[in-house]
Amino acid sequence: MYVIGTAGHVDHGKSTLVECLTGIDPDRFQEEKDRGMTIDIGFAWITLPSGREVSIVDVPGHEKFVSNMLAGVGGVDMALLVVAADESVMPQTREHLAILHLLGVTNGVVVVTKEDLVDEDWLELVYGEVEELLAGTTLEGAEIISASATAGSGISNLLDSIDSALDKTTAKKDFNRPRLPIDRAFSISGFGTVVTGTLIDGFLSVGQEVEIIPIGLKARIRGLQSHGKSGASFGPGTRVAANLSGIESTQITRGDVLSFPNFIDLSEAFDVRLNVVEDAPNPLRHNMFVTLHTGSSEVVARLRLLEEEEVQPGNTTWAQLKPENSLPVLRGDHYIIRSNMTTLGGGRIVDTQAKRHRRRHPPTLQKLESLEFGTPSQIILNIIESAVPSTLDSLLSSSTMQEEEIVLTIDLLKAEKAVMSTSPDIEKSYFFTFKGWEEIGYLIKQSLNLFHVQFPLRQGMPREELRNKLTLPPGSFNAVVDVLEESRVLRDFTSLIALTGHESHLTEEQSRISEVYVGNISKGKFSPRTDLEIDADILNFLLDKGQLVRVSDGIVFSSDAFKEMLDGVRSYISQHGEITVGDFRDIFHTSRKYALGFMDYLDQQQITRRVGDARILRD
Repeated sequence: MYVIGTAGHVDHGKSTLVECLTGIDPDRFQEEKDRGMTIDIGFAWITLPSGREVSIVDVPGHEKFVSNMLAGVGGVDMALLVVAADESVMPQTREHLAILHLLGVTNGVVVVTKEDLVDEDWLELVYGEVEELLAGTTLEGAEIISASATAGSGISNLLDSIDSALDKTTAKKDFNRPRLPIDRAFSISGFGTVVTGTLIDGFLSVGQEVEIIPIGLKARIRGLQSHGKSGASFGPGTRVAANLSGIESTQITRGDVLSFPNFIDLSEAFDVRLNVVEDAPNPLRHNMFVTLHTGSSEVVARLRLLEEEEVQPGNTTWAQLKPENSLPVLRGDHYIIRSNMTTLGGGRIVDTQAKRHRRRHPPTLQKLESLEFGTPSQIILNIIESAVPSTLDSLLSSSTMQEEEIVLTIDLLKAEKAVMSTSPDIEKSYFFTFKGWEEIGYLIKQSLNLFHVQFPLRQGMPREELRNKLTLPPGSFNAVVDVLEESRVLRDFTSLIALTGHESHLTEEQSRISEVYVGNISKGKFSPRTDLEIDADILNFLLDKGQLVRVSDGIVFSSDAFKEMLDGVRSYISQHGEITVGDFRDIFHTSRKYALGFMDYLDQQQITRRVGDARILRD
C-alpha cells in the first residue's frame, strides 16, 4: 500500500482534484467549505488502474497552514504537486517543493490544473516554468500532466502517470519499529477513541497493547481500519485508523506517537544534517530558536550549529536540535525547521541521544559523518559508543538497519574484537565496544580495590553503591557482574561484591577486642548485654563470618545461642502448631524485648509468618 501527498499553492485545486480522482471530499470542516480552502489535512483513497490501493493525504496550501501540511506529508511515498495553469508557480508552490525535497520524496507527478482556463501557448509557458522549478530537486524529471477537475479532462492520463511513478517507488521496509505519528484524534459514539496517521514502520494488530508517547498512557487496539475497511493487522506505509480502549481522545494531541510500550526512548537533543533552503531570507545563526516539525509534531527548538557561527542559504552543515519538549524520534527520521511562517531547512536525524558537543571538534564531525554515510559496522560501532549499554532493541530503534543485518554486523565486529557482548544469546545480550568494556572493567576493579583498602574488614562493596558509580541500569550491570565473575575478576555475594582474592582479616588488636566482645555476648546467651560497644567494622566482620547474628538494632546473639533458639522454635511449632512471644519468653527464660526482637527477625527472614498474636512456620 502507498500514500500520496498533495502539495501546492492555496486555491490551485488540490482538494477538487482529489475529489475528482476518488469521489471523496477531503475537506472535513464546514469552515474549509465556507472559505474555499483546506485548513487541515484531509484524506481519501482510490484503487488505481493497476489494482494498487493508495491513500491520498490532502494538505493545505495557504502559508498560515503550512504547519498542518507538514503534519500530513511526513510519511508519503510520492507527491502530487499541483500548479494552477492560470497562476503558474506561486510562493507556496516553491515552499512545498522545498519541503518535499528536504523530506527526501523522490517520486512524484506534477499536475497543472485548470487547463481549461488557458490557451496552449500559456500552458506551454507554465510547463517551462515548472520544469525550471523542479531542476536540482528530488522531483527533477517528474512527469508533468495537465488536467481539469471541473471539466474532467486529463484525469485518465493522470491516473496512468501516478501508476507509472509508483512503479519506481520502493515500498517501505519493515524495520520492526512500529510507529504511528498521530495526526488526528477524535471520539466516535459507540466506539470511543480513534486516532489516525500513516504507519511509517512495523505492524499494528488488533488486541495489541500500545503506548501513546510522550504522555506515557497505555491503551489497547480494539479495531483497525484502512480505506474504510477493517483488518486484523496493517503494515508499513498504510493510512490507519486505530480504535483504542482505555484512553480518552482528549488526552491525545497531534504530534503524539502510537507505538509499543517502552519501545522508543524520548530524545532531549538530537544531531542532524541540516540543509538550508536557497530561499531562506537570512543566514541561520548558532543558538537561534526555530519551529521544529518531525512526524506530526510541532515544537520550538534551539538550533546549535556545530561547524560555524552561521550558515548561509543553500548550504549544508552539521547541527544539533534541542526541542523544548522531549520527542519520540529515531535515527533516519526527517525533520523541517521554520521561523516566522518561512521554511528554513531540514534533513535527517543522525543521532537521537546526542550529548552536548564541543563545537568545531573534528572527532565529533567525523563521527557524525560515519553515522550518516558510514558502513554498517561504522554505524553500529558509533551507536554502541554513544549509548552504553546497547541492546538489540536499542540498535534496531537507533539505526535504519533490519535485524538480520544487525546480527551479521555484530558477529563481524565481535570476530574483529571491536565489540564485546555479555551473552551468546543476542536477544539477551548487552553490547560494548572493547574500549568501553575495558574502561568499565578498570572502573570496577579500581572502585573495589579502593573500597577494600578503606574498609579491610568488610566482605565486599554494597552492590547498589558500585552500580551507582558505574551509572549503569540494573539489567546491564548484573550482566557485566556475571561476566566478570565467570572470568574470576570478582566475586558476587548477592548484596556485596568483592575482588577475587580479597579476604577480610582482623589485626591482632582487633582480634583481641572481638574475642572479648563475643565472649561477653555468649555469656548472656538468650539475654545478651546491649550496652557493649565495639567498632562497627569489627561488628560487621563478626556478622559476615557468622560468629554473631544481629536480629535488630542493639540486639546481637552468638551464633550458638541463635541456632539453639531457632531449633527450639521449630520444634515447638511442630508440636503445638504455633508459638507466641510469651511462649518463647517462657521457653528460653528471657525478656519480652529479646523474644519480640528474635520473632520479628524470623518473620523478616521468611522463616515464620505472623497469624494474629502467634507465629507459624512458612511452607
